[in-house]
Amino acid sequence: MTHRERVRAIIAGRAADRCGFWLGNPHPDSWPGLFRYFRTSNEEELRQLLQDDFRWIEPSAAYHHPTGKPIFDVQRKGKELSTGGYFSDCEDLQQVEEFDWPDPDYLNFSEVLNRLQNSGDVYRASGFWCPFFHDTADFLGMDNYFLKMYTHPQVVHAITGRIIDFYLEANRRLFTQAGDLIDGFFFGNDFGTQLDLLISPEMLEEFIIPYFKQLIDLAKSHGKQVLLHSCGSIFKIIPRLIELGVDGLHPLQARAAQMQAENLAAHFKGKIAFIGGVETQELLIHSTPPEIKKEVKRLKNILGPGLIISPSHEAILPDIPPVNIEAMAQAVISD
Repeated sequence: MTHRERVRAIIAGRAADRCGFWLGNPHPDSWPGLFRYFRTSNEEELRQLLQDDFRWIEPSAAYHHPTGKPIFDVQRKGKELSTGGYFSDCEDLQQVEEFDWPDPDYLNFSEVLNRLQNSGDVYRASGFWCPFFHDTADFLGMDNYFLKMYTHPQVVHAITGRIIDFYLEANRRLFTQAGDLIDGFFFGNDFGTQLDLLISPEMLEEFIIPYFKQLIDLAKSHGKQVLLHSCGSIFKIIPRLIELGVDGLHPLQARAAQMQAENLAAHFKGKIAFIGGVETQELLIHSTPPEIKKEVKRLKNILGPGLIISPSHEAILPDIPPVNIEAMAQAVISD
């Protein structure tokens, strides 16, 4: 099978010749050490060496505001999650309507289309990341965001709705122009902690799920597989994600509560594809290559065949020894 055929089959729940492999998206500080160890000069060369099946080709540079504004000019007053932005004191829907929301006409997809066209025979995951949960939290401040779900739900919905309006139109235009160059819509919102959900399932049902559904339905209408990223313990909401049409779940934060491979397999194997699972908080940092290979084999036995082996956080940091990355990749293609 080709890389593309393999991952498409895994995500669709069909037979594949082996589990898939995705290196992830290493932190910029990690690439120099990886290049030195593997004696490669660029990212694509390294991915080919490791037999990486998956490319994440995000249109992150597609928005070109004439004055250089970002997509969402949240105007945060600090870096802390609790620090609010433009809507931190908002109690008036008129203020939401008067904000300078992004214009989809400022989108230009030439760069991402070129990357998609020249990516080779690999699985191509794309689409806007659509982190509307985090965008809304940045506009309001995270603590304030959660409080306003109770005190001013109409304001939360109004802000979220305008954010989603942009993402829907942006993705609609991208999917239309890219056609079958895109295999899967990959988007993410982190709504889990190490122990549980950030907000209750009931609040997720009101303030998150309806917007998930709009994004998923749009992707499905364009024939895309849907891959959802969320760090943390999101076990409680996985059945709902499956109902909504999510085909693949990433990154399987292995040390988060109830996200262990055995538990995921017992409840969801055969219902959704798994992407990730190779633990990055301790295992990949401190273990030896034989221990890494043993763990990958264990994951394959438990979660396979519907599994794309990948780190349990895609942003590989420099504290992970390249020899352990090599061991992870080698274990995927071994018997």
